[in-house]
Amino acid sequence: MNSMIAIVAAYLIGSVSFAVVVSRLFGLSDPRTYGSKNPGATNVLRTGNKAAAALTLLGDGFKGWLAVWLAQTFQNQYDLSDSVVAMVGLAAFIGHLWPVFFKFEGGKGVATALGVLIGLNVWLGLGTFVTWLVVAYAFRYSSLAALIASLFAPFYYGLLFGARVELLAVVIMSALLIYRHRQNIANLMAGKESRIGSKAKKPAEDKDDHAHNHAHGKKAHKKH
Repeated sequence: MNSMIAIVAAYLIGSVSFAVVVSRLFGLSDPRTYGSKNPGATNVLRTGNKAAAALTLLGDGFKGWLAVWLAQTFQNQYDLSDSVVAMVGLAAFIGHLWPVFFKFEGGKGVATALGVLIGLNVWLGLGTFVTWLVVAYAFRYSSLAALIASLFAPFYYGLLFGARVELLAVVIMSALLIYRHRQNIANLMAGKESRIGSKAKKPAEDKDDHAHNHAHGKKAHKKH
């Protein structure tokens, strides 16, 4: 029973979408309505508000770490196994992907996954983050960096701890992260993927541009 409560609680923690919450606090548009329509730090950055993007990144990472930290802190008191702690991390990650508080419309889980990995082991999280950082810096594609880092995460876990049962949670998390990036994979292959820092027009701006072009077309037609 304690294990189930811990897993459900972790899912609820993960269901707090900081991209949506922070955007509302900053008076920004809902990140699910522009750009990639992904409620994550990279998409929030497309608004040009770096502070909002940074808070989103920290919040999403923090909730993954917090879920694991709480499970570890009360592990002995409530007789939680290491496997349950790993499942708690996975539950928080799944909560981010499909948050119950936001109609199950969640992000792709990069920051939350990193928070979970840091919670499980600092070196595991650090190694995965450095992998993401190197690829992102070299190619300027957040999605590509996330995909490569997610492939290396289970490898790093195996190097640190061997083939333990908890490795399965990391593998599932990596597989889900890749699945959530399936459109990005298609965009990368087609050369259409947005680079880090590129801005996307908001829906309102698109409408204004359309109205302006329509009006300009009418004037040109009259002159003609």
